[in-house]
Amino acid sequence: MEKHFDINRGGFSIRSKLIINNNDKSTRSFDDVVIVTHGFGSNKETAGTLHFGEHLTSKYKGFAVIAFDWPCHGMDARKKLTVEECLTYLTLVVEYTKEELGAKRVYNYSSSFGGYLTLRYLIEVGNPFTKIALRCPAIHMYQSMMSYLSEEDKAKLQKGKEISVGFERKMKVDRSFFDDLKNFDVMDHEYFDFADNMLIIHGTKDEMIPIEDSKAFAENNVIEFIPVEGANHPFQNPNHMALATHKIIEFFHGN
Repeated sequence: MEKHFDINRGGFSIRSKLIINNNDKSTRSFDDVVIVTHGFGSNKETAGTLHFGEHLTSKYKGFAVIAFDWPCHGMDARKKLTVEECLTYLTLVVEYTKEELGAKRVYNYSSSFGGYLTLRYLIEVGNPFTKIALRCPAIHMYQSMMSYLSEEDKAKLQKGKEISVGFERKMKVDRSFFDDLKNFDVMDHEYFDFADNMLIIHGTKDEMIPIEDSKAFAENNVIEFIPVEGANHPFQNPNHMALATHKIIEFFHGN
């Protein structure tokens, strides 16, 4: 069962979706809640998120899944993207899962840009997560985004102007956003303290985020790494997504 709602905290309204088993629709608290975060230009309504939520909650009783739109994504009302507000959203969603859903254990399943933000969150804010699964995380987020900008947009940024980025929905960013990304390089930090409770999955045919980035990061921090042969960045092949979903669910459930 899906329930759409807003998390209204700290002056923000975070567009969210709760996925639970139909048998739990009268339940107001859950011991285990997985927070799912999406990639840049995506939103909480992806087929992969829904498949993951339905599969997890149908297989294991007492689990719930929350997905939400990052600032400026999906149905979110904001227009200009900042990393600070992204991290604030994640904090507010974590607080909601603990205070409103009564979660004893909070998990994190993040993809691409969401993976970068989660890794940054661990260093700058702390680790509230029992386990973390990252699918094709954007280890070098700054370089990844800059590589897709036109020379015209790069010139506008240098002049202090805003540009519009995104896919189906456009959002405004300025030079400070890119400077912020550049100033936090995931590879400059150690993640050994989190490694035992972290899993990374990456497709061998990822055309946006090189699998070599994830593999090097995982090896440097002794994190379990699973390559998925033939999978592209969004794991569009249903068999690839099913494999990733299975691996992540078993990782989360195996406390």
